[in-house]
Amino acid sequence: MQFSAGSALLAILLLWSGWAPFDRTTWLLEIFPVLLVWPLLWRCRQSYPLTRLLYSLILCHAAVLILGGAYSYARVPLGFWLMEWFALDRNPYDKIGHLMQGFVPVLAAREILLRGGYVQGKKMLQFLLLCIVLAISAAYELIEWAAAVMLGQGADEFLGTQGYAWDTQADMAFALLGAVLALLLLSRWHDRQLCQLASADV
Repeated sequence: MQFSAGSALLAILLLWSGWAPFDRTTWLLEIFPVLLVWPLLWRCRQSYPLTRLLYSLILCHAAVLILGGAYSYARVPLGFWLMEWFALDRNPYDKIGHLMQGFVPVLAAREILLRGGYVQGKKMLQFLLLCIVLAISAAYELIEWAAAVMLGQGADEFLGTQGYAWDTQADMAFALLGAVLALLLLSRWHDRQLCQLASADV
């Protein structure tokens, strides 16, 4: 996907989601990573361009966050459909978000480590990538905890626990699952695009 086209789509999604979100504070908290990362990618698009695969996945991840911000995770319609289809007792949309929290960052970390030649050995690379994803997931859970402490009852929509006592552990498990799936399904495709990127730089 062209970066400019992705940026335009992202702007439209942000405007749509921010027009009348379920809760303005929740919306701001959920879209904050998008507001942080996308300008950085824009600034580095010439000096350190990423693979098209990674740009597309980051856009998908941003869309998941934006949708969760617009409705709040416990109220996203897709989650209610999944809840009905699989006879679940809670809206599982937040788990899609945490799955993406592993699926996309693991490829971003993989791209940085491989392009920089920071890691030698496939097994060590896989191990470090999973460690990075778990560290990101744990950091996000700490941010959620801090938000809960500062906002009190107002953080319920941001946390999206829906009364589930093991939500934090489940979130981290889904991030790990997302990372494993991305490595299993996309590593070869990612390698081909990395080779194309390297050839373009020569």
